[in-house]
Amino acid sequence: MARLLIHVEGQTEETFVNEVLRVHLESKGYESVSARIMGNARLRRRRGGVRAWPTVRKDIINHLREDEGCVATTIVDYYGLPQKGADAWPGRANASGSTASRKASRVEDALLQDLAGHIGAKFDRNRFVPFVVMHEFEGLLFSDCAAFGNGIGQPDLEPDFRRIREKFKTPEDINDSPDKHPSKRVEDLVPGYEKPLLGTLAVLEIGLRRIRDECPHFNRWLERLESLVR
Repeated sequence: MARLLIHVEGQTEETFVNEVLRVHLESKGYESVSARIMGNARLRRRRGGVRAWPTVRKDIINHLREDEGCVATTIVDYYGLPQKGADAWPGRANASGSTASRKASRVEDALLQDLAGHIGAKFDRNRFVPFVVMHEFEGLLFSDCAAFGNGIGQPDLEPDFRRIREKFKTPEDINDSPDKHPSKRVEDLVPGYEKPLLGTLAVLEIGLRRIRDECPHFNRWLERLESLVR
């Protein structure tokens, strides 16, 4: 049985792993499932935010080398990934203008290529399954607009959430422009929106099954992880 380490962007994703994904994936055969916030986890006041890819890559490689029975993956928002300079994430600068699924695949393929290139030819590529959330974690919350409203204690917002959701084929297609990315849309409706608290409450109310049904890229990622322990 394999151990799964999920490198996450911040506290909300960490809680998602601990409260939702862990039980499910351990039931599929993983010995353990744990989350690690990207970057220096000891600097708790600086938790969250997208770290530079070279820093994240170093953390992933170190862990893969330390634990030969480990599979590593990521949960990081596509929106806000560094595109230029030394901090850039592979594939991000060239992924704009495509469908959500294609954009995600370009980044994820590039991440795997880059990490494998730094480890060497003998690296088992099944041990790293990169995942980029399209376009933000908040997009997943539109999988069930009623549960979203109930989860954050504002059921009256269901029609507003639904109007946003109905403009897109899937919640993952809600776009990433500076004024219309998913969290900005939520903040416009929920002043003072606190992602670590309200995002967690919402996702717990929505549940994993509903997110898988509505978000095909997310579902394919979980199917890939599940296939590694069958």
